[in-house]
Amino acid sequence: MPPGHPFLLRTVTRMKITSTANPRVKAAAKLRNPRQRVQQGRFMINGVREIGRALDGRFTLQELYICREECTGSECEQLLRRLENANAPQFEVSSAVFSVLAYGSRAEGVLAVAEIPQRSLAELSLPRNPLVAVLEGVEKPGNLGAVLRSADGAGISAVIVAEADVDLYNPNAIRASLGAIFTLPVLAASSDETIAWLRAQKLKIFAARVDAAVDYAACNFTDSCALVLGSEAEGLSDTWRNNSATGDDMTAIRLPMRGAVDSLNVSATAAVLFYEALRQRSTSR
Repeated sequence: MPPGHPFLLRTVTRMKITSTANPRVKAAAKLRNPRQRVQQGRFMINGVREIGRALDGRFTLQELYICREECTGSECEQLLRRLENANAPQFEVSSAVFSVLAYGSRAEGVLAVAEIPQRSLAELSLPRNPLVAVLEGVEKPGNLGAVLRSADGAGISAVIVAEADVDLYNPNAIRASLGAIFTLPVLAASSDETIAWLRAQKLKIFAARVDAAVDYAACNFTDSCALVLGSEAEGLSDTWRNNSATGDDMTAIRLPMRGAVDSLNVSATAAVLFYEALRQRSTSR
């Protein structure tokens, strides 16, 4: 047992894998591909912080891969202690095997394969006076992750990804969210389903559009409401525009743009709206 890791084999039996041709390793490595994530119903988590937050969010871990040479530092040691209680097989792997599984430049010595949760709007439980975020048609995983990071910071109750053009558990989305994707209620649904659900919950709907007449700063976000943002290229679809004519619970809002461009990046817009809502709610309390 290497120095500095006196606990590694104390209560957990780990099988060793040294070959990159191992079938389990090959199956896990395929999880870099979004189609494989869908087919296998699982995804890879890379990084000590992210795996820790997946544990906080009670995600089901199916496999753990640990490389002793890379797993150094107190944070990694603390995570390994937590993983002793995880009901998942653990594999000690060589550096060569770990490099096949890890993605990007991060090599923190521990990887996890987790089950993709199956969540629906019907199962979503909201707190009193909720503030919900809706993202329609977002295409870039980095933007999704950045929005989730802001949502976590501003205390958003739940995030609904409507008409998802991005894989929720894309590695870039996980990384950009700093693991917030695991501790926030996040789920995918169609726009029609989302609108019907928001209205059933009696939430006021504020839809961000570049052609809107109402300035966001003039809106009252202190009551139960939803903030809706569209894709980077197209904005919100006609589904939201058409539905606004069927009731007075949907207001189109805009951010003032004083320069040549007509809109901000979706993650920047989300941060502005989320923190304005937080400011109003904090002041009202």
